[in-house]
Formats: sequence, structure tokens, C-alpha cells
Amino acid sequence: MSIDLNDPALLDYSQRPPRHPEPVDPANDGLPIPLNVRTDLYKRVQELRQFEKRAYDLFMQNLVKGTSHLSLGMEAVSAGFAAAMQPEDYVFATYRGHAHTLSKGADMGQVMAELLGRENGLLKGKGGSMHLTHAEANMMGSYAIIGAHLCIANGTAWSAQMRGTDQVTVCFFGDGTTNIGAFHEALNFAKVWNLPVVFVCENNLYMEYTPIDLVAAVPNPAADRAPAYGLESIVVDGNDPDAVYMVAADAITRARRGEGPALVEAQTYRHGGHSRADPGKYRPADEVEAWLDRDPIPMYHQRLLRLGVPEGRLSEITQDVARRVDEATEFAKAGAHPGEEHLFTDVWADGGSAWRN
Repeated sequence: MSIDLNDPALLDYSQRPPRHPEPVDPANDGLPIPLNVRTDLYKRVQELRQFEKRAYDLFMQNLVKGTSHLSLGMEAVSAGFAAAMQPEDYVFATYRGHAHTLSKGADMGQVMAELLGRENGLLKGKGGSMHLTHAEANMMGSYAIIGAHLCIANGTAWSAQMRGTDQVTVCFFGDGTTNIGAFHEALNFAKVWNLPVVFVCENNLYMEYTPIDLVAAVPNPAADRAPAYGLESIVVDGNDPDAVYMVAADAITRARRGEGPALVEAQTYRHGGHSRADPGKYRPADEVEAWLDRDPIPMYHQRLLRLGVPEGRLSEITQDVARRVDEATEFAKAGAHPGEEHLFTDVWADGGSAWRN
């Protein structure tokens, strides 16, 4: 049978069975998570949601330079892992890295300014949305080349191992990366050298515009491949902050003890398209609706109420975050646009631009 590659039906996924989220226990009230950790998780997901909503608004005002890739709906993954990490641990992310940069402790105003391409940005406006980096907090970059950072993440893990520190590297990537050679190379290398690294696949079911299940030979593109490298198959509900936190804490603790790497597949869903240029119309409507009903923030709000956190406390957190997002926005807008004097700075390790032999 021949296939007409120009047939528009090849990009029509409406006849595919929609992939609905698996039913889960809505309570998770019996987990051994202190209430202060849970309220901190709520603050984290609120920060990420409100920040990115504002980033979207600024993009629509043509203030964000270039495109942007939002993780609206996926906040529980970065928040859960950040809560389980120590400040000296390393993080690597993809171009969808706003949440990971903020979760690692970057200043909200500086991140917003970077999105706007301003001089007061995290990278003086030279990195923008897709290349956020905060080396001072060991957030080691957002990478636009699919899979490139997995092998680099092995480097920081190897460095920690060689230096005898207890630092752990956490490396986030999308489901499409699981079909990239670097994914398999990195897993093999990490296991052979028993590195303190945790690889986290944020499986939002679509590798850009293509459903991952159409191009992966196994149902869980990351977890089902883990045994080939001597790793445990771990799947977690990526829309549940508690579930992510528990899995993250276990994997990071084991890596810190010298028990080697882990691969976690967090199943989640982005509310919008791949990027701001993508309306996401290729996704079945009932699939989108089912995942919107599993939005991590209202679900977690209700769980905390059941656990005894007063509504007033949750409202206080939400309002405080809104205030800080407003302040970050004003800080960003007040920044100057970078001048020509910045063009040839930060090119080489010494901060200059001259070729060094």
C-alpha cells in the first residue's frame, strides 16, 4: 500500500480514539506529606500558573520577543520535583522551561524581563523564553535541541560523583525526546556509571503536533523502555502535585544515597497548543475537555480544603502571588532594551568575544 504524503488526512487525528486521563483517587489524604509542604506546593503551582497566564497576555500585546512555549496545565510536575530537591541540586529543562526556572528559585521579575528581552532580564535579554538559565541556582539551562541536554545532565551528575558531593541532577524532557538517540545514550551511560541523575519525561501526549502513541512502539514511551537499561518502570500522575512529590522524593533520595539513576514518566497535558503559534486544533475536543477537568490547581485546592487548610489561607496565597506577578510585570516593562554594547559580551567563558586558542 502506498501513502500519499501530501494527503491532508495524515494530519487529521479526529478519528483517533481520544486519550482520556486515567481515573485516580481524588483524595490522596493518607500520604505522609506534611501540611506545610502541601501548602508550599499550592503556592508553587499558583506561581507557575499565574506567571504564565501573564506571559500569555504580554505575548498577545506583542511584548514577548520571539515565540513562547507554555506549560499551563503541567505545573504539578516541576512544582513536585522542586519541592523534593535541595538548593544545590542541578536542573536541566527544555525550551518549555519557564516553570522549571521559577521552581528552581529564579526571580519572577527577572524571568519576566527576560521574556520581554529587557536588560534587567535573567540573561540581560539575550536568552529570551526558550533559553532561560540561572546558573547561580544551578538551573543549568533550557535547551531547544531535542534531547541534547540529557547527555549534558550526565555531566553534572558525573561531576558531583567525582567531587564526592551529594548533589543530584534532575533532567526534564518531553515525550518526543524518547525517540531521539541521545535519550537512549544518556540512559545507558547513566546506568553504567551509576550516576546521581533523575530523568523526568513530561509526557503531555503530543510531540509538537504529532500524538506520541502514533510513533512509539510502546504505550508509555519513557517508562516502558526503562527496563532495557536496568531501570525501574515508573509512571506517575503528572497532574497530581502530591503524587509527583512522593515519586520525586523517592527517586532523588535514592540517587543521593548513591543508588544510581531513575527514569520517571509523568503523564500530563498542556492546556494550549505546542507554542503560541499553535491553536492546538488537532486534538479531539472530548480529550481536551477530559484533561481540563483534571486541572491540577482546582483539584489540589479542594484536596487542601478537605485536609483542613482554611479557604482564607488559600485565598491569601493566591492573592499574594497575583500581587507579585503584577510587581514582576512592572519591573520587566521598566527595563531598558539591550544596547549594542551587549552584542559581543558573554560569548566565551571569559565573558569576551575574542577567539582564544
